[in-house]
Amino acid sequence: MRDIILMAYRDLRERKARTILTLLGIAVGIAAIVALMSVGYGMQEAITGELTAYADLITVMPGKLAGMSYVELGSFTDRDIRDVRRIGGIKEVTAMTHGAVEVEYRDVRKPIFVFGGDTDALSNFYVEPVGLAEGRWLRENDYKVCVIGNRVATEFFDEPIHANDKLTINGEKFIVAGVFKKAGMLYAMDVDPHIFLTLRAARDVLGNEEAKYRYIAVRVHNIEEVDEIADEVEERINNNHGLDEFATAMTMGSMLERISSVFSILRGVLVGIAAIALVVASIGIMNTMLMAVMERTHEIGVMKAIGAKNSDVLSLFIVESCMVSLIGGVTGCVLGVILARLITLIASSTLGIEFVPTVKVVVLFAGAGVAICVGALSGFYPALKASKMSPVEAVRYG
Repeated sequence: MRDIILMAYRDLRERKARTILTLLGIAVGIAAIVALMSVGYGMQEAITGELTAYADLITVMPGKLAGMSYVELGSFTDRDIRDVRRIGGIKEVTAMTHGAVEVEYRDVRKPIFVFGGDTDALSNFYVEPVGLAEGRWLRENDYKVCVIGNRVATEFFDEPIHANDKLTINGEKFIVAGVFKKAGMLYAMDVDPHIFLTLRAARDVLGNEEAKYRYIAVRVHNIEEVDEIADEVEERINNNHGLDEFATAMTMGSMLERISSVFSILRGVLVGIAAIALVVASIGIMNTMLMAVMERTHEIGVMKAIGAKNSDVLSLFIVESCMVSLIGGVTGCVLGVILARLITLIASSTLGIEFVPTVKVVVLFAGAGVAICVGALSGFYPALKASKMSPVEAVRYG
């Protein structure tokens, strides 16, 4: 075996350009898999890490989840809010309304979502974990006043928006009381691209004078009772509306399960796409080894003439393909780690989502293992063809 490895190394070294191009094909496929898996695990851990800090939270929506989609069935009423507040073990209830509006700032118009609700409850839910970069939070007696997310202030319009600037929301003038800091991953999609108003102001700009809400957030005193309270919240709201599945109350535990399943599906899809590169690379390895067999027909004949067995020739070519794949796999793992870090930097700068890629040792070993398997399978047919050559015909070919 030592002689076979030395011969394989010598043959690969003599064909440097072809060998490098072949192993690069393997490296690209493995790098894509390692990078996408690492980014996926990093995003999942970042989200779950922040969600676990809110284990006492229950989110209630007026609709039901159907697979990966959400079907809204209506809105909540003041009666729903009162009934939820009467449930034992609940510490805080935050009810909100929301909708899309047209916002104008210095002759530039953008469609933006606004949120409205009890100012103290909204402060506990958003201001405490995110914080304000400038200005102040809403007061209950505010009317033509708003607080804006960081992306609204810095990205949506041609010029940045600051506290005390004026916006036009659905034709009505509002003063910007404050600007949120850039939110972390958990709150980035809920705070950064949105505008916050008092409940009265939100109803006016949305044209909704009735006491209706589109979202309820509930905090409980005892985390161990969160699932039981969530079931009771659903039951009371469903009874109010005469439907069995009008409301959906989700705890952090159920959200984590859904997030985990979504990321598992996403990783599978991404790995499947990256595997296409490995298929192409395997074809390249097979082509390279077939060319090597043709070029070394005379050499194979001489080897057999001096006593080499079919199994020796077979082993030689399989070892060559495995060596190329192993080097390509290791190179791909290194490139994958670098690529994962680049992806996170791009996501941070363009999307405002900050997380650290999670490079798992098992993924690296799996990447190298997959590369070796691809090399062995791709090199088997050329190796088998070489091992079955007739010594006389092979020597005559030279």
